[in-house]
Amino acid sequence: ETLEFARKSREEGYEVIIAAAGMAAHLPGFIAANTTLPVIGVPIASTLNGLDALLSICQMPPGIPVATMAINGAKNAALFAVEILALKYESLQKKLLEYREEMRKKVIEKNQPKP
Repeated sequence: ETLEFARKSREEGYEVIIAAAGMAAHLPGFIAANTTLPVIGVPIASTLNGLDALLSICQMPPGIPVATMAINGAKNAALFAVEILALKYESLQKKLLEYREEMRKKVIEKNQPKP
């Protein structure tokens, strides 16, 4: 089923794939080897605190890249996918800018001296 999904993902309308996996973490690489869509890998902490998954995902052979996020970094994977899609969809670019402005405001607010 995973092979069929990866091979048909582009024709099915997918534009970016996020694949999370733990331990030996074959999933992101397997999908990347069977599609030309960008694949974002998220290593999940299981054994070795997720370092095994991190290394498995980021050490793909030449020609089969997988963008690799931090261990348990699903939020950044989602944001990175939105950044990729924002190249095509202007509405996403606008939402990203708004999101980052909100983050900036929260940081400034947290750094204000408390009375």
